[in-house]
Amino acid sequence: MTRTTLSSTTPTPPTTPAHAAATATTSAALRSLHLIRVAFSLIWVALVFATSASLVSTDEPTVIAAVLLVIYPLWDVVATLLERRTAGAATGSVNRVTTANVALGLAATAGMIVVAAFATIATALLVFGVWALLSGAVQLVVGIRRRRTVGAQWPMIISGGQSVLAGVSIAAMSSSATSNLSTVAGYSAFGAFWFLVSVIALSVRGRSGR
Repeated sequence: MTRTTLSSTTPTPPTTPAHAAATATTSAALRSLHLIRVAFSLIWVALVFATSASLVSTDEPTVIAAVLLVIYPLWDVVATLLERRTAGAATGSVNRVTTANVALGLAATAGMIVVAAFATIATALLVFGVWALLSGAVQLVVGIRRRRTVGAQWPMIISGGQSVLAGVSIAAMSSSATSNLSTVAGYSAFGAFWFLVSVIALSVRGRSGR
């Protein structure tokens, strides 16, 4: 007697027009937001180099440096919330992870406010390094989860991994006599580069998928 064996592997359902439209909308929203993040990072880097790059670990933040240090993680919180609102249609599975990123950004913002009032550049670099490490890990997870729904996430995965390594380096060297705010400006510049690469990758994927 011949027995018919059913495969235990569930076939992947075909992409529906509604799913394809949601993915295209998400991709377009991410491209727009990433371009905004590129612009913000480049302006922030320019302001740091123009006003605060010479501040070393033993210095207290100037008013301008304090504002810049507080704004950076706060902007990341705003950008994360915008991303959840504009690109949430096809990325619901990452919402819990991005909630953690919002909490990290708010904690870093609060830390920078304390640094501005009571501490030195060394403490600011330590706070920034820990935040970069943790937020990079979140970005890495988001990129890995989103690659199946949106695709073209390899720039964000690389950027997240780089952020983890940079965060470790910035935190470890925060109290060094040679450490200064140009370190975090360099971190932001690399972040802008990878967001720009992400825009290009998403654009290429969108055209090839048509």
